[in-house]
Amino acid sequence: MSTHELRIIGGLWKRSKIKVLEREGLRPTPDRVRETLFNWLGQDLTGLSCVDVFAGTGILGLESASRGAKSVQLFELDKALCQAIELHIQRFKAQGLVLKKTDGVQGLIHLPKASLDVVFIDPPFQSELFAPAMKAATGALKASGLMYVESPQKLAPDVLMGLGLECLKYLKAGQVHAHLLNRIKPDG
Repeated sequence: MSTHELRIIGGLWKRSKIKVLEREGLRPTPDRVRETLFNWLGQDLTGLSCVDVFAGTGILGLESASRGAKSVQLFELDKALCQAIELHIQRFKAQGLVLKKTDGVQGLIHLPKASLDVVFIDPPFQSELFAPAMKAATGALKASGLMYVESPQKLAPDVLMGLGLECLKYLKAGQVHAHLLNRIKPDG
């Protein structure tokens, strides 16, 4: 099984490299997009609760923990990817990082209501899992929380509105459509 490497781009483990397994549909968020994402979020995630819904490499969860997130849950089903993530957690002696071997959407459904500050939704490339994951994530997202979504196309405003979400930031990089979303604030 061939591998390549990614680097953590900020925080405590900045410049640390992690090995990435080659898996069908696995396309880790590129460095440039992750750098933009964490600029959007602010570099310091101290005290925040996060979930990396389709963890894959675990890079979004590891970046969050590296930047001080209080708790980071990673949901992944693939056994080999789970083993690799576990090795990264052990290597960094990462506190507050918890890997759950579960389907991302099901994992979101079982989270306590309004318990998350940041939800990362980056499903396997060209899957349609981002839509059900977004719907499930709205229940677990705090009123002030943020949702990051990678999808095969730009998310339509009417779809977002139907979920009670709006797009704060958007980036297209190659085939990646990256969105930072938040809840629509009630008037008044």
